[in-house]
Amino acid sequence: MAMLFAAGSSAGGILLLIYLALIVFEIAAFWKVFVKAGQPGWAAIIPIYNYYIMLKIIGRPGWWLILFLIPLVNFIMWIIVALDIAKSFGKTSGFAVGLIFLYPIFIPIIGFGAATYRGPATALT
Repeated sequence: MAMLFAAGSSAGGILLLIYLALIVFEIAAFWKVFVKAGQPGWAAIIPIYNYYIMLKIIGRPGWWLILFLIPLVNFIMWIIVALDIAKSFGKTSGFAVGLIFLYPIFIPIIGFGAATYRGPATALT
């Protein structure tokens, strides 16, 4: 029985390390997105402030941050923000759908990929 717990705890430790590595990777990707947009990378790790900076990157007013605090409205806001992030980095609306549903995969594509910041999406439409 003791061997069973030892095997389980080592597997849990490995999973924890993988999970932490993925978190660090996602933070680094978000940091790179901010830097590409001319914003300080450290802003990516500050809760709530990172949403404010993201709104600034996509050219939306800062008061929209309040809308993220309203249940159900925040889902609609996320869709709009994802569309604007994609446009701001020269990506298509199909890429925005990827951001909406698979954010942890598509943000590193923007951050570490060849995408360049083209300015606020509202100015591009």
